[in-house]
Amino acid sequence: MFRKRKNRTEQNKREEALQIGLAKPRMDFSILIVTMILVCFGVLMVFSASFYSAQQRYNDPYYFFRKQIIGAGIGLVLMLLFSWIDYRKLRKFSYIGVVVSVVLLILVLIPGIGTSMHGSSRWFYISGVSIQPSEIAKFAFIIFAATFMAMHHERMKGFFRGIVPILIILAAMLIPILFQPNFSTVIAMSLLCVAMLFIGGAKKWQIGLIGIGGVGGGFALLFSATYRVKRLLAFIDPWASPAEEGYQLIQSLYSLGSGGIFGKGLGNSQQKYLFLPYGESDFIFSIIGEELGFIGALALMLLFGFLIWRCIRVAYKSPDKFGCYMAAGIASIIAVQVAMHIGVVTGSIPPTGLPLPFISAGSSSLVIFMASMGIMLNISKQIMRI
Repeated sequence: MFRKRKNRTEQNKREEALQIGLAKPRMDFSILIVTMILVCFGVLMVFSASFYSAQQRYNDPYYFFRKQIIGAGIGLVLMLLFSWIDYRKLRKFSYIGVVVSVVLLILVLIPGIGTSMHGSSRWFYISGVSIQPSEIAKFAFIIFAATFMAMHHERMKGFFRGIVPILIILAAMLIPILFQPNFSTVIAMSLLCVAMLFIGGAKKWQIGLIGIGGVGGGFALLFSATYRVKRLLAFIDPWASPAEEGYQLIQSLYSLGSGGIFGKGLGNSQQKYLFLPYGESDFIFSIIGEELGFIGALALMLLFGFLIWRCIRVAYKSPDKFGCYMAAGIASIIAVQVAMHIGVVTGSIPPTGLPLPFISAGSSSLVIFMASMGIMLNISKQIMRI
């Protein structure tokens, strides 16, 4: 009761301050600027990393570059749109988003509807535009978890009434993702869930129990598929199979190592000439390290660090729990994907495919991440600066 009364008093103070002109809500322009820098840099690096492979595979050197430009344009429109729409309205779509995501994740598995590439069924193609439902699912989960934890904050100390409902929704999303198969997204969303539960007030023993269960389940899934075991072995010793499972990691390390301190120069990568597979997407950080060197790679990591810090700051200063959890969830998924992507290309974690936010080729990922930044900007606009 005291907390509710306190929150109501703070809300009244904000409204009074707005009326008399003392409070000046304005968006965090540093988030907008850094996001646009990352997007523009990503478009440039996608072209640099892909023009040769696109020419060989599609007879069009601008294939990935064109898609990235289109994705950036759509993402910019959505980012500006969501920056003006009150983020609190998203609570109405929390369950709808979950249902739509699960339906899309199931439909993509149906032959003739989803598109299968390299043994995976992860995409729809509509009028030549690819849509990856798992990218939508990540942010549908953030909206649901933020809504649930904000509405039932007092339940989060209880395992069955607070934690289990969120885990059930997570499982409903992860099961069809496993059948794609897309193990990297399963790991990323699981880490996202743990982060949001921790922020939402779950007890340490609950987080520990979930962590133990998650690690156990992860190892069970890992050893249930031969190709995953081979990837693990390649991570342990890539030189044991340099022409097979270890090939991609070895080429990635060659790429990073040859870049040195200052790099070979923009556009001068050698590994992108079909030596390094997926150099425009899952291993784009390797091409960045080769062309721009340690300095360029470090500068990019610092940019991501600054963006994540500003997002955490928005979460901390958010005027309500829903905004706090939304901002924290968005910051968490960016941090998780950046860490996993860089970890893979540097050989720090077992190989798996996960795009680098705002940078890697892939219009679905780019559009969704830019839209999420629009939500972040709108939350930041609600923070009073007196």
